[in-house]
Amino acid sequence: MSNASRLVLVDGSGYIFRAFFALPPMTRPDGTPVNAVFGFASMLFKLMTDRPEDDLLVVFDHSRASFRNEMYDAYKANRDEPPPELRPQFSLVRDAARAFGLPVVELEGFEADDLIASYARHARAEGRVVEVVSSDKDLMQLVDDGVFLFDPMKQKNIGKDEVFEKFGVGPERVRDVLALAGDTSDNVPGVPGIGVKTAAQLINEYGSLEALLAQADKIKQPKRRETLVSNADKARLSYQLVGLHDEAPLPLTLAEVARAAIDPAMLLPFLQENGFKTLISRIGLLAEAAEVHKVKAVRQEARYRAITELAELEGFLVRAKASGYLAIDTETTSLSVMDATLVGLSMAVDEEEGIYVPLCHEDAFGQPCEGQLATDMVIDRLRPILADPAILKIGHNLKYDIGVLAKYQAQIQPYDDTLLISYVLDGAKHGHGMDELAKRHLDHDTISYDSLTGTGKGRIGFARVAIDKATDYAAEDALITFRLWKLLKKRLVEEKMVRVYEELDRPLPAVVAQMELDGIAVDRDLLRRMSGEFGQRMAAFEAEAAALVGHAFNIGSPKQLGEVLFDEMSIPGGKKGKAGAYVTDADVLEQLAAQGHELPKVVLQWRQLQKLTRTYTDALVEQISTVDQRVHTSYMLASTSTGRLSSTEPNLQNIPIRTEEGRRIRQAFVAEPGCVLMSADYSQVELRILAHMAEVDALKEAFAADIDIHRVTAGEMFGVPVDEVGADLRRSAKTINYGIVYGIGAFGLAQRLGISHGQAKDYIDRYFFQYPGIREYMDKTKAQAREQGYVLTVDGRRCWVPEILSKLPARRAYAERAAINAPIQGSAADIMKRAMIRVARRLSDERAGARLLLTVHDELLLEVPESEVAATQGLVQEIMQGAASLSVPLIVEVGSGRSWGEAH
Repeated sequence: MSNASRLVLVDGSGYIFRAFFALPPMTRPDGTPVNAVFGFASMLFKLMTDRPEDDLLVVFDHSRASFRNEMYDAYKANRDEPPPELRPQFSLVRDAARAFGLPVVELEGFEADDLIASYARHARAEGRVVEVVSSDKDLMQLVDDGVFLFDPMKQKNIGKDEVFEKFGVGPERVRDVLALAGDTSDNVPGVPGIGVKTAAQLINEYGSLEALLAQADKIKQPKRRETLVSNADKARLSYQLVGLHDEAPLPLTLAEVARAAIDPAMLLPFLQENGFKTLISRIGLLAEAAEVHKVKAVRQEARYRAITELAELEGFLVRAKASGYLAIDTETTSLSVMDATLVGLSMAVDEEEGIYVPLCHEDAFGQPCEGQLATDMVIDRLRPILADPAILKIGHNLKYDIGVLAKYQAQIQPYDDTLLISYVLDGAKHGHGMDELAKRHLDHDTISYDSLTGTGKGRIGFARVAIDKATDYAAEDALITFRLWKLLKKRLVEEKMVRVYEELDRPLPAVVAQMELDGIAVDRDLLRRMSGEFGQRMAAFEAEAAALVGHAFNIGSPKQLGEVLFDEMSIPGGKKGKAGAYVTDADVLEQLAAQGHELPKVVLQWRQLQKLTRTYTDALVEQISTVDQRVHTSYMLASTSTGRLSSTEPNLQNIPIRTEEGRRIRQAFVAEPGCVLMSADYSQVELRILAHMAEVDALKEAFAADIDIHRVTAGEMFGVPVDEVGADLRRSAKTINYGIVYGIGAFGLAQRLGISHGQAKDYIDRYFFQYPGIREYMDKTKAQAREQGYVLTVDGRRCWVPEILSKLPARRAYAERAAINAPIQGSAADIMKRAMIRVARRLSDERAGARLLLTVHDELLLEVPESEVAATQGLVQEIMQGAASLSVPLIVEVGSGRSWGEAH
């Protein structure tokens, strides 16, 4: 490292005590306590990841005695002996620092604070910036223009302003204040009766401790004067005790503190021995941080240029063939693939340059700008490159680009998607948009879209953006994508996530892009008739609500509804939100309805119809494409914490199927003439996964024998023979079965079943007694989440649970429920992804007329020629039922009909 690099001085002795008392008890496999070691190692990991270019030195106290004890034998004499659980960790924290490849220093006769002060002085003499990692107030004496503190517990920088806020004086006078106020934790006497606030006032008035003591006999307040005069020696002794000895010898020279590369052969065994699985899974981040710094240090400024000559484009594509890589991004007229036309293409073949090929930019009058290549000419040159198996195409959210380019008869294969690589690696830990990833991994602020197009009513389309500005924006996207790929792709290997990415996520963009392009037909007339009917029924509910209240009111106004329920009707239990209005969300209304109040029941029915009208019957008509008269949803591949796909515009994942009205919405999705819609739905897949993951023999036996699992549960829970279980008991058992999967508690179950809290608790207790493996699975899963920060699906996907260690009970409880459900729901999502990919591949290989249209949770919907129904049903069932190897069979129920409703 050069002398200009920053020196980070870590107060190891100070941190170990704080980590020990801040973290819950932990032991490694041999029983040795390691909570402080884990906290210390986690801090080192974060420091090294966040500061890849800095030199780090870890400083410890050599012992409890120092030269200060010779000056004052009572110094720190009041301190208790360390707790027995902490003692074995003192040596382990030193081992931790060495395992991370960091230099460690301590010196007999001196405290860590003295060595830190001495290193800080020498580093500043060389012109280096110094960061002291500690929350020790004594070290605030060091703060200066080139020295600051970082509190690792609060993740807070401490500069001159923060020192003044704490002590009322600047860093240069902290020693004077501490000498007057004393320090009970170190048994520094100070001056009796003078605290920090008074000490600061005195020092600000007199300038220094010595100046104050020299004039103490002139102080007007008699008691204060007498106290200072009689305790002047104690103040001077305290001044010596709290001062930092910045002349302490340096055990290592500054040159010997230079940053060394991480050696996995040293670090990994240490982490394994101590059982730190979370840190083991993140080792790759250290190497990534170092690589980012390396890239920053050696790369030239990014070069962006526009290509407007055919020969220039052909020369660039020769470079792509030679490199074997091509990062690519499209600029279009719309976020909707169906409505989008190309405005330009950006590409990169290395980390140094991004290029942009403008195609359809216009001037302010709508006329084509000069100096652009023809779209068909560019696509003709690009088409063989995009399909070349020897050239890896790299993109971010490639599903969109695949869809757009497919409209130009250009196919992208093979490819890598940095959006999905990031999603597989980090899931719900953070977002996966390019701008966020560029900042997170490359410390790069990208050019914003809004800065080019404006916002609101004044926004212009990208085609109207000047070519020079469009070049910088678009070429940057391609270059950043290439750089992100270089950093993230190798983490898949390091973190053993290659299989999840390659088998389950990487093939998806091509499959889903085709589904989005195909869309689905809807019956426009039926939707309009349903809208009219729903409108009439909503009017009837409004009239019924007015009759119950005695006057008309706006049933759609939460404010008016709250006033009616809790003020006029005096229903107890009303609570107001931050805005001052009563809370009238679905949870509140459902509770009131369960108590027998009629108005909440009416409002809930009205709201259901309003939602169906706004979201589906009215909205779907507006979303019919003018291109092919079909509706085209858009699937998001990286938006959930469990790996599940979600859809938008329209959202077809949340059509309610438990109500008659919701089921009728599905009747409006229809097949083309000569075809039928085929629904293939996994039967009770999440319960089957639970039986597999929790090793519940009773459930596995029932599934193996193809016995109705809800009747089995009802029989065991309620003491009724299985063949005598009625519909009501089966319905209750089904609610319990699925409620347990979602981590439901007694309160939630009581609400769903309309029973008392005590009865619901009894049901849950009986359930766990019946299936003890489920309780063990839940406890084990929550423990895994707390230890690692994530839980695993059957296929090894990490489902991150960020709030699992939250200090807020409500958030922590929610995270625990999510941790229980995530492996189950995530495994179901992985199974569906594998099934989709295999079904699409087989249909393509066999040149079948059937095509995938939708995926909704555990269901695939296909459009199938009438002549291929039997063959397609057999193919789909075979593939879906073989999409995972579980200890219970997967069952797929298939139905066909002219509409989705008939098929389901």
